Amino acid sequence: MAPSLLLLSLLLSLLLPSNCSPQPMQAQELSSLFNIMGSLLVDGPSWAQLHPHPCTDTPWPGVTCELVLNPDGVQDPFLHVTRIHIGPDLATPPCKPTAHLNSLRGLPFLKTLSLFSCFVSPSNATLSPSLFSNSSSLQQLVLKSNNGLVGEIPKSLSNLRNLRVLSLSQNNLTGPIPKEIGGLARLQQLDLSYNSLAQQIPETLSGLTSLTIFDLSYNKLEGQLPNSLGRLSSLRKLDLSSNLISGKIPWQIGELENLALLDLGRNNISGPIPETLSGLKNLEYFLMESNPIRAQIPLFLGDLRSLTVIGLSGCGLIGPIPAQLGSLENLAALALDRNKLNGSVPRSLGSLSKLGQLNLSQNELSGEIGLGQDFVVRMGNRIDLRENKGLCAKFENNRVWVNFEAPPCVGPQFGRGRGSGVGPSEREAEVSLCCLVCFERIVFVCSLVVLFFVTSTFS
Repeated sequence: MAPSLLLLSLLLSLLLPSNCSPQPMQAQELSSLFNIMGSLLVDGPSWAQLHPHPCTDTPWPGVTCELVLNPDGVQDPFLHVTRIHIGPDLATPPCKPTAHLNSLRGLPFLKTLSLFSCFVSPSNATLSPSLFSNSSSLQQLVLKSNNGLVGEIPKSLSNLRNLRVLSLSQNNLTGPIPKEIGGLARLQQLDLSYNSLAQQIPETLSGLTSLTIFDLSYNKLEGQLPNSLGRLSSLRKLDLSSNLISGKIPWQIGELENLALLDLGRNNISGPIPETLSGLKNLEYFLMESNPIRAQIPLFLGDLRSLTVIGLSGCGLIGPIPAQLGSLENLAALALDRNKLNGSVPRSLGSLSKLGQLNLSQNELSGEIGLGQDFVVRMGNRIDLRENKGLCAKFENNRVWVNFEAPPCVGPQFGRGRGSGVGPSEREAEVSLCCLVCFERIVFVCSLVVLFFVTSTFS
């Protein structure tokens, strides 16, 4: 009977409530949550009245609570707030015009804080240096699309040693990037894009060795690119576009073997493009448009077989278009417009079956457009060869080429020995034209004869 009684007691212990069930939040943490939500959300019935027990009976979709382990590795019986999210993806009330965030001190277990479109102009909310003074558990900090979030990025962010994601994109932040951020060794994503950050990129950011996404685009950063960027060996995305960066591309960038996107467009970076970039075998997007490169297109681009997009518009490029680009089987877009490229259009480009956009306009290209009619028909308006005065199109099926503003390959300006060496000579063109006129006259005379006999028959 003893084993049966033991089994019964075990079953009862599973079915009946026990003292180990999760307890509601502690009073101090609950009070801190009420204060934070009250400082963010619209006025009306207070958030505390609507959600007196946010972790149990009256939950709110933007607040997540969990059981956590205390420093001794023992599970804490109380529920703790681990996530606060306000954004358009949830049916949450909007932030009030006077929304502000002064302290997270009362939420020591918070792992994620994400606020989208919460601080709107002219609220002039700022990131207080003391805001994150007791937030060592924070792993994701995302404050995005807040045009009323102003001021500088506080140095105190460097105390968030467990931070994995730091996204302060699309705000109105100013001042320099704190060099102290380079101490966040666990950081995997850093996105400070679309602000008004100034001065140089700190050399200390080379300490972010776990970084996979590095986006500082659309700011006012200046100076040269740090050579130390080559130490970010885990990097997959490097976007520094639309800044005031000058100088040359550091050769160390070629050591980023995992890089899939490199966007340095719309800066003041000069050429040539370093040969060391030939080591970027996983590169898919190479974007350098609107920089004074003023050099030739490097031949090694044809060896980067993962490339899908090449953007080199408005770079002052010179010389011919490398035929090696025709070996990039995955290429979907090629933009080489607004340069000084010369020579012919490589026929090899016509074999790129995945190509969906081709822009070679506003260059100095010449000779016959030898891309093939099937390729041109497939591309339609997605191919642009305009404003290349030396280009010509085949005489037959001329309507296919009309969008290129290219004349047919006939006449003295397109004689043999010019460009690709195709097209009839001037004399041959004249003979062809005479034959065509004679043929048209013969057809006209024959038509009159037929009309005469038909009229005579019915008269």
